[in-house]
Amino acid sequence: MLYKLFYSLHEVYSPFNVFRYITFRAVLATITALVITFILAPWLIAMLKKADFIQHVRDDGPKTHLKKTGTPTMGGLLIIFSVVMSVAMWGDMNNKYILIMMAAIVGFGFIGLADDYLKAIRRDSKGLRGWYKFGAQIMLALAIGVLFYSDQSDPNFSMLSIPFFKKWMIDLGWFYIPFSILVIVGASNAVNLTDGIDGLAIGLVGIACLANGALVYISGHVGFSKYLHVLFLPGTGELTVFCGAMFGAALGFLWFNSYPAEVFMGDVGSLGIGGALGTLAVITKHEILLAVVGGIFVMETISVMIQVLSFKLTGKRVFKMAPIHHHFEEKGWHESKVIVRFWIVGIILALLSLTTFKIR
Repeated sequence: MLYKLFYSLHEVYSPFNVFRYITFRAVLATITALVITFILAPWLIAMLKKADFIQHVRDDGPKTHLKKTGTPTMGGLLIIFSVVMSVAMWGDMNNKYILIMMAAIVGFGFIGLADDYLKAIRRDSKGLRGWYKFGAQIMLALAIGVLFYSDQSDPNFSMLSIPFFKKWMIDLGWFYIPFSILVIVGASNAVNLTDGIDGLAIGLVGIACLANGALVYISGHVGFSKYLHVLFLPGTGELTVFCGAMFGAALGFLWFNSYPAEVFMGDVGSLGIGGALGTLAVITKHEILLAVVGGIFVMETISVMIQVLSFKLTGKRVFKMAPIHHHFEEKGWHESKVIVRFWIVGIILALLSLTTFKIR
């Protein structure tokens, strides 16, 4: 909205020409999302408490978490609202990739909202039934995958980019659709599993947004993509604005979600953000790099799979508790130590993902 308005004035006053630059608008989107979050968070926290939308901690988790019962949840509503508003203000709403990203974060967020709402109004409820929740995620991811597959204007729609190699790309053909479902749904649930201690998931999301912002800018820039031998994807550079908005919203929410948390994002936030990260990877052909950038998310998910499989086959547990951040808590690490150390690993992985552009 504001982007089109201000840029239209550049013919009258040349300094307004700065609004044509994606990097400038990405910074504005970051600041806007951050400010919106800061301003609205206290009000939303009070409203969630008043509506009795609070977290009920299960007694089968770490005993230190029982004191978190009563903390407001569904704070992810604020993250999604901040992202949508800032992108609408500073992004090009005629860009098809921006529209798909907006649909992804809102769509997956809505699934999480339904789950959170059922948990809140039914104290003994676990939310949406597993297959309802998982099925809705698959259907939404299927719609996104089919949309990309049917887009004949993109000659690389079914290609899979391999990191560290200049020209090694795999044409997945029709298998691109189930593969995209796996990536999007997997990312959505991975973030959800990681959101188990104060500030962990949203901090890692912020790190991932910075790395992805660099990745999409390079992919959408004809000069940089040619220099770094990266697949040039016209129009994807605009997603830098979306990544900036996500980063700003993550920073703002972290202020209130850091230990000890004043509010939790809930499934509405974790599923929405995770779905958006997965969709971003599919759009930019960086599906494999997503597993590197979000290595902690992958590790959390694998730890749960190993724990469940081991217990069903042998009756024994590999970890003291899963996801793996609880394992370290049970080993005696303080919650804040787990958070900071996982953030450090997340930063290292993000830097590693960026080096793949030069090492080709």
